[in-house]
Amino acid sequence: MPSNMKLYQLTVIFSVLFSLMGFSYNVWRMEITENNSNVRTACFEMLLELAEVQQLVYAAHYDNNLEQGNPRVGWVKVGLIADLSSLTNQAVAKESVELTQVWSTQWHSMHDDEQAASQIVEQVDNVREEIKRLLASLD
Repeated sequence: MPSNMKLYQLTVIFSVLFSLMGFSYNVWRMEITENNSNVRTACFEMLLELAEVQQLVYAAHYDNNLEQGNPRVGWVKVGLIADLSSLTNQAVAKESVELTQVWSTQWHSMHDDEQAASQIVEQVDNVREEIKRLLASLD
């Protein structure tokens, strides 16, 4: 009988340990999944905003359309991109800060200066590439 009791106790202990391990893994996995979901959502929103900034630059420079190429709208979009980048990784955040800097020095010239418009679009592309790398690295 004592042998059966020890076997029962060991079975109970291992069952509790395996249950705790399973629960711990499940919680960890759910946190990773939620974080990846938040990063993906932020990245997709950033990609949409980046496309709109690029369209705004094209409208301002190539179409001379000050309504669709309004720099105030561009400031809002660049600011939103920078804000959303805080939900991503360091590389995307760095490129987003660089976009803000390029925008702040080039927005006033983008209507007339091909180089200013190109610099903004090039930095938009840099942010976009970092976002693609980040999305590809998520599990």
